[in-house]
Parts: sequence; C-alpha cells; structure tokens
Amino acid sequence: MAWVILIASAVLEAVWATALGRSDGFTQPIPTIVFVVALIASMIGLAKASQRIPIGTAYAVWVGIGAVLTVGWATVTGDEALSWGRAIFIAGIVVAVVGLKLVPARRGDDEEQPRA
Repeated sequence: MAWVILIASAVLEAVWATALGRSDGFTQPIPTIVFVVALIASMIGLAKASQRIPIGTAYAVWVGIGAVLTVGWATVTGDEALSWGRAIFIAGIVVAVVGLKLVPARRGDDEEQPRA
C-alpha cells in the first residue's frame, strides 16, 4: 500500500508543479489554489509512504515520477518540445525508478517494512 500512496503523491507532485507554472507567480487564482492543495496532499502522501519505504528511495521515486509526468504533460500540451536527447534521459529516469522498486533498499529487505 505504501507504494500506491507514493505513486499517487508523485502524480500530485506533477499536478502542483504544472499548476505552479500556470499560476504566473501566484497571480492566477485557480492554478494557485490547485498548486496549494496538490502540494499539501503530495507532501502528506510522501510522508505516509516514507513510514514504510526508506526516505531516500521514496524521495527519488517521488521526484522521478513527478519529473517524468511534468515533462510529459508539458510536451503533450505544447509547452515544451521533446527531442531525442530529452526522450532518452526521461527514459533513463523511468528505468531508474523501476530499478529502485525492484531492488531491496537494505540488505535482506524484500518487502516493505514498518520502521520503529
């Protein structure tokens, strides 16, 4: 369940990052409200997930997913162009995020463990 929460909070990270860009320095009310709500929810999700996933892994996955989704959305909406070089490096982020999920974070770990 911690991984589901982490992925959901990473999606919200992309939402708040996009809303931040659209807020025009917090002068546009709707994107500013979306930014604040998504930011708070995203941070709560990251904090909750990090109770079972080591923070280094959780943060790297959170940032990676958020970055990929933010760039993807900016590309789809025409705000940013996607070159072959950018696509290769974005793919590298995806591979790294999947790798972090597949390998144990600590020696002997193979499942999420609550921390004392």
